[in-house]
Parts: sequence; C-alpha cells; structure tokens
Amino acid sequence: MAKRDDLGLREALSDRLLPMLVAAMSFLAALGLAGTLASASLAHAWQNEASATLTIQVPQPDDPGATGKTTRLAAVQAALAQMPGVENPRLMSQDEENKLLAPWLGEDATQLGLDLPSVISARWAGASSPDALGQSLGKVAPGTLVDAGAIWAARVAALTGSLQDCAAVVLLIVAAVAAAVVAVAARAGLAQRRDTITIVHGLGALDGDIAARFSSRATVLVAAGAAGGTIAALPVLAWLAALAAPFAGTGIQPGGGGLFNLPLPLWGTLPILPLAAAGIGWVTSQITVRRWLRGLP
Repeated sequence: MAKRDDLGLREALSDRLLPMLVAAMSFLAALGLAGTLASASLAHAWQNEASATLTIQVPQPDDPGATGKTTRLAAVQAALAQMPGVENPRLMSQDEENKLLAPWLGEDATQLGLDLPSVISARWAGASSPDALGQSLGKVAPGTLVDAGAIWAARVAALTGSLQDCAAVVLLIVAAVAAAVVAVAARAGLAQRRDTITIVHGLGALDGDIAARFSSRATVLVAAGAAGGTIAALPVLAWLAALAAPFAGTGIQPGGGGLFNLPLPLWGTLPILPLAAAGIGWVTSQITVRRWLRGLP
C-alpha cells in the first residue's frame, strides 16, 4: 500500500531535478575524496623512498685519502662498507653520471675537462638521522658531500599537505552547495504547497510534523542522488587509479583490473558520501521548513 501524501510532497519535491543536482555534486565529492586519499598514500611512499636515499659525492676521487694509503674514493667505499645503517652502496658509472648532468653539461661532461666527483648511491636504514654520516666520511676524505634526501621528503610532505587542504576545501564547498540546493528545493516546495500547508498548520499540525514530512522526502531524494553520483564516479576513479599505478608502487597493473584498481581505503570511504548527503538533506530541510513555518501568521 502506498504511503499517504497528504501534503502533496511528491509534486512539491520533484524526484528528478534534486537527485540529479545532488548526483553531480556527489560525483565531484567522490573525486575530491579519492584525491585526498591518493595524495596521502603517494606522499607516504615517496617520503619513505626520498628519506632513505643517500647520495655521496667524492671530489678528487683519485687523490690520496686522509691516511695516504689509498685513494679518496676507495677510502669512502671502505668506510661505507663498515658503517651500520648504510645499505647497498653502489658507485655510479660514467654513463650514469653523464645522463644526470646532460641537461646542464651536455651528453658527455668529460669533454669539458672538468674534474667531476665520483657519486655513490646507497640506502639509509638506520634508526637515527644520517646527519653525522657526512662528518664521518669527511675524516677519511675531506670535502665529501652527503645528500640524505630529507629536504625532498620535507618538500613532498609540504606539497601533500597543500593538496589535502585543497581537497578538504573542495569537499566543504560541495557540502555547502548541496545544502543550498536542498534549501532552495525545500522553499520552492513550500511555496508550491503554501495554501495546503497553511490550512494544515492552522488546524493545529505541529511544526515538527510538517518538517518531518519534508525532511523524509528530501532525505530519500538526496540519498538516492548521492548514491547515483558515487556509482557514476567509480569508472572514472578506476581509470585514474590505473593511470596513477606506476607512481603508487602498489603492484597494481597499469591499464588493467578495472574497479579492482581502487584501494581498499577508498572502498571503505565512498559509502560515507550518500550517508553524509542524506544527513545534509535532513538537517537543511528541517531548518528551512521550520524557519518558513515560524513566519506564518
């Protein structure tokens, strides 16, 4: 048996325009939410990678070291092999150095006659900061430079924080616009059914009862629209996840997997959107209707 609609709310609050508008906003909210989670995940992976990277530059690598028994490069390599926390030290080849310097010095930097330093790459697995590493290596080969990647990790953290703040602002704007749309729809419905509501209110109907009718209708429409917009965003999110797979380091195969590309935290968060939209619809319609009823003579 169909539920009674004494106030004619099915006509006052259309089941087309309001859900479509909310669906569009939920689509944007899903993209913003996914962007927030993705930026946090990528930043975590990139910060760990950047902070663990060591680059050691040894100027005049063929000159004698501090002891005079071996070259500066050999002294640094021997010291790195004995230092706890330093993993996989590897001397970069001349070709690798040329590739790094090519944007500034051309394809073959050796043709310029420059005395280039030797470069050793390694990973830092120590529990403390590698700040003292440069001092230790400077004792065996003065002038040795150590770049621990901490600066890049800090920059990545700052960039991620900015992206997350922007995504949070987008979500707040979408929520505010959704509330405004619900308020406008509720006031339009009240204006359309003004005579009926005025008579019912004059006969003793409570403000809470009338507001409950409106909020129930608005909540159902908003929740349905939000669910539709969230579902419509899934293929786009899967496509974006496939594009970001090479940067995420999660093992996801680029271009494949479909919806299975989406990370578990996103699957756990997306259902919140229809629930949040329903809450916004209920609260906004309650406030709008009650304020309108208080203005009646």
